[in-house]
Amino acid sequence: MSRIDDAVEALRGVLAGAEPGQRLGTKDELQARAGVSKGTFAEALRLLRASGAVELRPGPGGGLFAGAPTPVARLGNSLLALDAAAADVGEAVRIRDALDPLLVEDAVAHGTPAGYVELRAALARMEAAVADPEEFVRANWELHRRIAELSPNALLRSIYLSLLDIVEEHTTAVLPDPEEPLAPYVRRRLGVHADLVTAIESRERAEALRLTEVHRVSGGARGDR
Repeated sequence: MSRIDDAVEALRGVLAGAEPGQRLGTKDELQARAGVSKGTFAEALRLLRASGAVELRPGPGGGLFAGAPTPVARLGNSLLALDAAAADVGEAVRIRDALDPLLVEDAVAHGTPAGYVELRAALARMEAAVADPEEFVRANWELHRRIAELSPNALLRSIYLSLLDIVEEHTTAVLPDPEEPLAPYVRRRLGVHADLVTAIESRERAEALRLTEVHRVSGGARGDR
């Protein structure tokens, strides 16, 4: 049995008897309990999230929660095979970019005041991190998760968030680009995301979709997409 299998079994032990929606603990707490490295724990967690057995919720009061297996489990497992090959991350980004307009349309149509608060909180985290590119990228991913969570389409959310996990797991740094210094690039990307959030809140579908395309073509390969 591999270390990943060991970690999965440790997590299944925590899940035993837990009700759907019950908080299991933080990632750090459960990693320590499993007694494995961060990378090994991340792979084990991905397996259980793909099956719907575990949910990861960010923010205050967040952590790992007991989920309920869903019909998308088989699809999630197929995405795990893609995750095993870091060379395929570019394809994961390409597919994720193609799904962005669907998520944005859903966010415009189904956004709620509480959801907008979450978007603004993630955007504020991005703004606070403009001098720290790696933290900026993490905040950017959080914003995209929040946008996805506004969609009522469980299958679409699952696919999108799995792809985002792949990109996040295999992005190790934000690289400089000789054609544009990093600082103005980060500021420009912040502006695109701020305008997108405003368009979602205002239910301006055409503008939100236009900005989604701007986001795609201007993202480059720096990992903050």
